[in-house]
Amino acid sequence: MIIRENIELYMAELRQWLETVKNEPPEAMDAFFNARIAGYEEHMQIWADAYRRFAQLLPIPPGQILDLGVGTGLELDEIWTRDPAIPVTGVDMSRAMLDQLAQKHSDKDLQLICDDYFHYDMGESKWDTVISFESFHHFLHDEKLALYRKIFWGLKPGGSLLLGDYIACCNEEEELLRSVYLEKRKRYAIPAGKFIHMDIPMTLEHETAILKEAGFQSVTPLDSIAGATILIAAK
Repeated sequence: MIIRENIELYMAELRQWLETVKNEPPEAMDAFFNARIAGYEEHMQIWADAYRRFAQLLPIPPGQILDLGVGTGLELDEIWTRDPAIPVTGVDMSRAMLDQLAQKHSDKDLQLICDDYFHYDMGESKWDTVISFESFHHFLHDEKLALYRKIFWGLKPGGSLLLGDYIACCNEEEELLRSVYLEKRKRYAIPAGKFIHMDIPMTLEHETAILKEAGFQSVTPLDSIAGATILIAAK
């Protein structure tokens, strides 16, 4: 699967951008999104095609969906065009985003929970499908492993995780962004457990390895559009 068409050019542009923001302190995760709620959906239209493809790849019928990092529900906008009766529970730490989602889809079978999904109790064998779009790339290996194990146990037997996320194009990108992330946490004395908004994607190989380590039986890449890679992990 092709993650980026021109890796050399992409990496050059990434290094240049990192140089321009190297002295900017990272923002807390919830503060970052709350401050950008007004223009969030317009900004995310760069992934309009990816959202549509994500909805097309959702297993049907999906049963009870748990959407982690649901935001304003751009993936749900597309999913509900397939079947407006699909029940969804959405978890997000931004109250402003959840309020906007509730206003958009007041007629849907939608339960919203303001919490971070690391602390939210997903239960055991409760969900048919867990989904997430452009959210998990903010976390390190051990954090992701704990999250994926939690998702695995929350899924019913035969359930699946449909993930659309920023995947590193190569080891160089993964290592570069992780080093910048760790340096900024150290420089600004950010305590462990405090979420900050910085991208630290992993390669598809490493993402797949973590999912399998968490217990998933198979991990299948499905598509990659505008930097959003879609894969499905089956319990």
